[in-house]
Amino acid sequence: MRHAADLLERLPHRDWTVAELARRANTSTRALHEGFRKRLGTTPMAYLRRVRLQRANDRLHAADPGRGATVTAIAVQLGFTNLGRFAADYRRRFGEPPSTTLQRPADRR
Repeated sequence: MRHAADLLERLPHRDWTVAELARRANTSTRALHEGFRKRLGTTPMAYLRRVRLQRANDRLHAADPGRGATVTAIAVQLGFTNLGRFAADYRRRFGEPPSTTLQRPADRR
């Protein structure tokens, strides 16, 4: 389970499936799900979504919209394919739309 979590942390932009993650972690999909549930209280894909959202938040805070940074570019770089779902999940997690995070002045980030 630790190896799988490390893979998700290191490569969040990849289009992971549970089967591929289990294979790379040298375990079964059932054991992988059970390990994530017991140790982290979540599923592998929910964990990946959480990692991606946190990375998006970090990048949006660090980005400069005056230099062409966009929410779409950051989301796509992290592997989000459904931008509407990304925005809804982001708002639920951080209490504001990603565009607000990006547009916030650097001195208030």
